[in-house]
Amino acid sequence: MWKNTRVRITTIVLGLLIIIQLIPVKKYSGEDDPSKDILSVEKADDHVKGILKNACYDCHSIKTEYPWYGNIAPVSWWIVHHVNEGREHLDFSSWTDYDAKKRDHKLEELAEEVEEGEMPLGSYMWMHENARLSEEERKALSVWANNLRK
Repeated sequence: MWKNTRVRITTIVLGLLIIIQLIPVKKYSGEDDPSKDILSVEKADDHVKGILKNACYDCHSIKTEYPWYGNIAPVSWWIVHHVNEGREHLDFSSWTDYDAKKRDHKLEELAEEVEEGEMPLGSYMWMHENARLSEEERKALSVWANNLRK
């Protein structure tokens, strides 16, 4: 009896996993205008540019590179939610859309989050080893953001 129950449960779970693949997930794909990007507007050395692109841009810009598993539900839902939430808080691709006061606040938050180890998210670093920032990289990003505020 237990064997039949396990087979039924397994069949139901697999069936549900197949069915949820049919539910579309909307990945934001706005217009990429390089002239609005923070790296086109603000000066950054190659080291800082590399840190931003490796550790920040997937969630905080229009240049998100979704991994292969980003197309498989329910993981795709979770990834898209995180990316959308990240862009809501800070979107490097729309940097020029922020007024001076908001830019200053975003830079202050960036420095603070990086210094405190809150960003990048642990769940992101788990799958993206190049996003794991060393203390030196955290310091470089924080100094850059704070210098832009002056």
